[in-house]
Amino acid sequence: MRSFLLLAAILLTAAPAFADAREDAKKQVEFGIEVAQRGLWREAVYRFERAAQLDPTYAAAHNNLAIGYEHQGELDKAREAYEMAMKLDPSNQLIKQNYELFREINDRTTRAQ
Repeated sequence: MRSFLLLAAILLTAAPAFADAREDAKKQVEFGIEVAQRGLWREAVYRFERAAQLDPTYAAAHNNLAIGYEHQGELDKAREAYEMAMKLDPSNQLIKQNYELFREINDRTTRAQ
């Protein structure tokens, strides 16, 4: 019984921390989108990386990170980030669409070389 109470106490204190991490990650993603829209991709990638570090389960952060990596020409990193986003949220149609488009373009370019 004592270990159950300890586990319950740990879970109750962890829940607010997780919520804070998600909120902080969302703020990083929002700022990353703002700077990406101004063409500041290095800063955007930094923000998306930070968001993924703050909340590794946040699929949108990994999706946006993949887009940022694409814009920087880091295609291996982009593929990894898309795969993580798909793993985290396989039913997300936007992520799925972005990844399929990436694969189509990247695979066509790779074959042409």
